[in-house]
Amino acid sequence: MRVVVADDSLLLREGLQLLLAEAGHEVVGSVGDGPAFVAAMLELRPDLGLVDVRMPPSHTDEGLRAAVDVRRSWPEARLLVLSQYVEVSYADDLLATGDGGIGYLLKDRVSDLDDFLGSVQAVANGGTVLDPLVVRQLMGRHRDPIADLTPREREVLSLMAEGRSNAAIAEALSVSLAGVEKHTQRIFAKLGLLPDDDTAHRRVAAVLAFLRS
Repeated sequence: MRVVVADDSLLLREGLQLLLAEAGHEVVGSVGDGPAFVAAMLELRPDLGLVDVRMPPSHTDEGLRAAVDVRRSWPEARLLVLSQYVEVSYADDLLATGDGGIGYLLKDRVSDLDDFLGSVQAVANGGTVLDPLVVRQLMGRHRDPIADLTPREREVLSLMAEGRSNAAIAEALSVSLAGVEKHTQRIFAKLGLLPDDDTAHRRVAAVLAFLRS
């Protein structure tokens, strides 16, 4: 996999490059600010862009805004955002820019290498991976998550938003895989997601509807 890494910390950039290289990936670009990240992504067209939220010149949400700019110019771009803290500004815009291939993780997750590399691969494959704390923060801005869902269906959809597979959801909730599949089908039906649509697309659409509700 070809990856562009963006972080204003040279030490962290080099650390990420080492981790990715050891996992068999190629870092084709390494930059330290938002505009350079946008330029590198659009020029090199990598399989994944890995970007920190707070970077020069603003040191606020520059990386997140840069990710949104990349997606607007290249809707198929795969982007994994890393942050020390949850930054909800522009998060909805980023999630709304395409059908999957988006991740938002706190940097603490990088310490769990298997989890981090799994998230890298999932996003590159077109999945959506959100840190549980990010999900809670985004949901906390809204008064009423999707009202028609049962409490169990909300649990399933919340875990789906974290990028978990049906099997992982079944394990987390101590229910059968068939039970989770029934819940997901009911969720799709209640959200008006048609059976004819691709399953991966319906999962992404369901998560977006959940976070926007």
